[in-house]
Amino acid sequence: MSLSVSVFGLGYVGSVTAACFAHKGHRVVGVDVNRQKVEMVAAGRSPIVEAQMDELVAAGFQGGRLSATTDAMAAIRDTDVSFVCVGTPSQRNGKLDLRHVEHAAREIGSALGGKGSRHVVVLRSTVLPGTTEQVMIPALEEASGRREGADFAVCYNPEFMREGSAVADFLEPPCTILGAHDTAGLAEVRELYRDTPGQVFEVCITVAEMAKYVSNAFHAVKVAFANEIGTLSKHLQVDTEAVTKIFTSDTRLNISPAYLSPGFAFGGSCLPKDLRALTHRAQELDLNLPLLGSILPSNAGHIERAVEAILATGKKKVALLGLSFKAGTDDLRESPHVRLAERLIGAGCQLRVWDPHVTLGQIAGSNRDYIEKVIPHVGSLIAPDLEDVVRAAEVVIVGTRSASSQTLRQCLSPQHTVVDLVNLKASTRPDGSWSYEGVCW
Repeated sequence: MSLSVSVFGLGYVGSVTAACFAHKGHRVVGVDVNRQKVEMVAAGRSPIVEAQMDELVAAGFQGGRLSATTDAMAAIRDTDVSFVCVGTPSQRNGKLDLRHVEHAAREIGSALGGKGSRHVVVLRSTVLPGTTEQVMIPALEEASGRREGADFAVCYNPEFMREGSAVADFLEPPCTILGAHDTAGLAEVRELYRDTPGQVFEVCITVAEMAKYVSNAFHAVKVAFANEIGTLSKHLQVDTEAVTKIFTSDTRLNISPAYLSPGFAFGGSCLPKDLRALTHRAQELDLNLPLLGSILPSNAGHIERAVEAILATGKKKVALLGLSFKAGTDDLRESPHVRLAERLIGAGCQLRVWDPHVTLGQIAGSNRDYIEKVIPHVGSLIAPDLEDVVRAAEVVIVGTRSASSQTLRQCLSPQHTVVDLVNLKASTRPDGSWSYEGVCW
């Protein structure tokens, strides 16, 4: 089914969006305050330099599917869906400048006030979570005198296009994200993406907004990480390309979803030690590698956030479920739970610990040396019975997955506050029988 689409903003994202929707058979009107851009599209010429864009714009123009105008009122009147693709540049302090978003919303809202038929407004510009609901929708409602949801629909639909391959990225995206208050109002947008490959996620607006930032931030981290590792490898006279080939061949742990779910801090005998060794060697070589150097401080900061969440309850009797650095092991070396226990004891908490895999009499070697150095009296804190430990506590910290959700449900009561470090959400009851706090969710 062919739809009529208006695209506000004929910059990089808007031009590609308009040309690609026209390529897919829809009738598209580009809208911009810049007459030069409008005249270029109206003459069948691309306003940006990008692979395939000259051909797509020319084909859309010649087929009568792509036009452009400075008249927002006419564009809204003659279309079913409007995409807002205006710029959101940085201010000097890093804050986003949302003037263009608000201006486009007010233009569209003014036009919607005189339109009797249904309309869908899709924000595609990259904006922080809350912007659609706090800036876009209020501006639309104020200018139109109408209500979102009842009189028009709003969707947040982030783009994942790279300069140089934007057309290919639009036509074959890694996924399509549609954020809305009510997904029942997304019929037109679904139709626009009906033949687009990849998974479609229909989510709330703030999740859609945040997903775009997560992707961009991770891309930046990957580039910086690769460059810092390459720099260190070169100075150590190591073949960077050979290292990279081996690293990227591992799609189970390295290039994969592994380690990318928010949880508690990392620990154990490898990661902290190896990061310290790398950063120390970099310092010896007078290399400034701030990303690698920031990882351990970031990890320590995450432990502090957990401490703050526990102390904020105002309760002193605390049960820590899990002491080793992860479930299924007795390795206490550099365990974030040991550090957590140390901080809580120092803050005056009455701490008891349960870990089915940690028996102090069986801990030996460097593992025992570490625990005796950090918490020499840990033996007096560990108790073998989960139910006894939980029953005596006011705050229950789910530190590892050593206890099942079902077992926890049987132990917990309304007196408890659960602080969850592993996202074991099944430990909470739908009726809210006890208080619940996740460390980063």
